[in-house]
Amino acid sequence: MTDKIDKEPADTPPRDSHAPETIKAIPVRHYGRYVSAVVVLALVALLVNAFATAEKIQWSAVGDKLFDSTVLAGAGRTLLISVLAMIVGVVLGVVLAVMRLSKNPVTSWVAWAYIWFFRGTPVYVQLLLWFNLALIFPMLNLGPIYKDEMTDVMTPFMCALLGLGLNEAAYMAEICRAGLMAVDEGQTEASHALGMSHGKTLRRIVIPQAMRVIVPPTGNEFINMLKTSSLVYAVTYNELLRATSTIGSTSYAVMEMLFVASIWYLVMTSVFSVFQYYLERRFARGSSRSLPPTPWQRVKVNLMAFSRERGGA
Repeated sequence: MTDKIDKEPADTPPRDSHAPETIKAIPVRHYGRYVSAVVVLALVALLVNAFATAEKIQWSAVGDKLFDSTVLAGAGRTLLISVLAMIVGVVLGVVLAVMRLSKNPVTSWVAWAYIWFFRGTPVYVQLLLWFNLALIFPMLNLGPIYKDEMTDVMTPFMCALLGLGLNEAAYMAEICRAGLMAVDEGQTEASHALGMSHGKTLRRIVIPQAMRVIVPPTGNEFINMLKTSSLVYAVTYNELLRATSTIGSTSYAVMEMLFVASIWYLVMTSVFSVFQYYLERRFARGSSRSLPPTPWQRVKVNLMAFSRERGGA
């Protein structure tokens, strides 16, 4: 008579009757989040419904004039004056930042006075000063180089470019100065020890490293420039706001055309905001171990977190 012996597989770990049970983690339910989300969505729905059902707003006019040739031309002029004014601001801002950091007291004081004046007065006032400059100087006389009436020189485009560009230069000077000061002084001392000139040190050593500090606020300044460009309405430059206002005054659709202008401003600032994000991400490669997530990666993370919360509910 043989005994039957049940044997467990060799690879099966021995059973321990005293081993603790596996802990099942249950996500914490954040009921406050759901309540706040419902409240916010309800308020947004009420606001959208109030505008959508307003009898005095002709929404059809918004769609009809959104791609009107006059509106598109105004949007193009807005982009043009913003880009050119930003170029003037960046170039002059770098020069002023270097002057401000110079050991020469004259250049340092001149740069400080420039920044003090243009940051301390509103850009709207500066635009009007350029526009009315002919009241003080009827003629622009540069001797044998150039001579003409000031009213012919200070066109609406020139007034807008000088008003926006010179004002932006004051802010860019401080941004560039902060970026240059963020570079360790040892970098400059090492380059001078290798025989590099001051200008070459700035171009090859200091400025490339300072760009990581300069680029993010510069992107914000350009987006702000797109919106500030609406102030050139005061100098009769036919940009987006003036183009839409002209149509609104003739068609009696004032609010509708303001909505059209708002849509185009939102489109332009949104496009450049995305471009700014990827530009900042590129300059962060050398300073951050892990790059910030892209907008699509953030969406996927939020969707996964939401699905996990629903699964645990």
